[in-house]
Amino acid sequence: MIKEDKNQESRPVNWLEIISRYNYPDHRKSWWQVINTVIPYLALWVIMFYSLSVSYWITLLLSFIAAGFLVRIFIIFHDCGHQSFFNKAWLNRLVGIPLGILVFTPYHRWHRDHKKHHETVGNLDNRGVGDVRTLTVDEYNQRTKWGKFAYRFYRNPLFLLAVAPL
Repeated sequence: MIKEDKNQESRPVNWLEIISRYNYPDHRKSWWQVINTVIPYLALWVIMFYSLSVSYWITLLLSFIAAGFLVRIFIIFHDCGHQSFFNKAWLNRLVGIPLGILVFTPYHRWHRDHKKHHETVGNLDNRGVGDVRTLTVDEYNQRTKWGKFAYRFYRNPLFLLAVAPL
C-alpha cells in the first residue's frame, strides 16, 4: 500500500512495523481495561437492583447497557485464555477465573475446548469443537433440497450473528 501525503513523496507503508507495537500486552492498559469494565458492570448490577423499585422499564434499559459490559468482560476473559492479556500465565489465570464466574463460563474447561477449536478450525478432515458447520461441495451436493436450504440459512451472516449467539 502506498501512503499519499502532499508534503512528502509517496512511500510504502510497513504494516508489520505498525502492528508490531501491539504484539505484547501492556499491563497498565490491561489493568485499566479490567477496571473500566468490571467496576461499571458491578455498579450497574447495584443500580438495576434499586431501579426495580422505581420502574421495570428503567431496569430493562440498564440491562442492555450491562449486557455491553458483559460482552467486554467475555472478551477480556477470552484474551486471558489466549495468554495475551497479560504476559504472565498465572496473571491471566488470576484475572480470567473470576471473569469466567461473571460470564458463567468455567475458565479452564472453556479454554481447553477453545484451544481445540483453534487447532482444528477450517480443517474439514478434523472438525473440532465450536466450529461453524462447514460442508465440502460433495457433502452439500448430497443434501436434499431442504437440507441445502437449511445449510444456506444457517450460514447466512444474519442468522450467525443475530440468532445463533442466543
